[in-house]
Amino acid sequence: MKVAVLQIGYGDDESVADRVDRVAALVREQRGHDLVVLPELWAPGGFAYETWESRADTPHGAVATAMSSAAREAGVTLHAGSIVETSSDGSTGPEGKDLWNTSLVFAQDGTLQATYRKIHRFGFGAGEPKLMEAGEQIVTTELPDGSGGTVTAGLSTCYDLRFPELYRAQLDAGAKVFVIPAAWPRRRVTHWTLLAHARAIENQCVVIACNTAGTHSRTEMGGHSQVVLPTGEAVAVAGLDEQVLSVDVDLSVVDSWRADFPVLADRRLPDRAH
Repeated sequence: MKVAVLQIGYGDDESVADRVDRVAALVREQRGHDLVVLPELWAPGGFAYETWESRADTPHGAVATAMSSAAREAGVTLHAGSIVETSSDGSTGPEGKDLWNTSLVFAQDGTLQATYRKIHRFGFGAGEPKLMEAGEQIVTTELPDGSGGTVTAGLSTCYDLRFPELYRAQLDAGAKVFVIPAAWPRRRVTHWTLLAHARAIENQCVVIACNTAGTHSRTEMGGHSQVVLPTGEAVAVAGLDEQVLSVDVDLSVVDSWRADFPVLADRRLPDRAH
């Protein structure tokens, strides 16, 4: 499986339209890859809370249309990171809000293959919890495995990484790969690196983690996008600046490592009745 992880860097001086054009061109350059991954909220700005309402879009809006075309032209499956989603019909969620942090996955022909609304909202009552609804569904999707078949991948976003029970649920749904776009700040980047390794090791899955670079909304981003194998080996790690990681991932390592070190077979749940 040939993967391109696009660690996009941006600042407040770049318009959304210019950034979408620039990123679409970068995606088109990735022809020959099976999967291309973008960061969380790269178009509206991961920490640009004050602009989210005005920059919100639908899964079939301008950003999605540009990413769909780029995926089709490159002939790649594209995890297009996430958008600030607004409903096209004016509907709201259980808390009465009309925004979601929604990931979009496009197939090689440009069709929208999967969406995932971020379950865990970051901000401790501000930011995402104040402005956005929480997702409610665990989502897996099939990605090309590089050999003519597919592999089941679990979708999650940034702050989700801190909640291991989500990844256990994806594992139980058949996931062998976790794809995690993020806008993770530099001041906590050690957590990002450690937790990505932990999710790979404890679930014996491949982790493809795509972070953001640059500084926007007075927040310096942490970079360090990475691809981690079930053994805990990081086969590629980016620096702080915008960077493309092109990685060949032998997915057979998942089954072989699970057979050689069958830790998952020893899972037990304690009796909570006592």
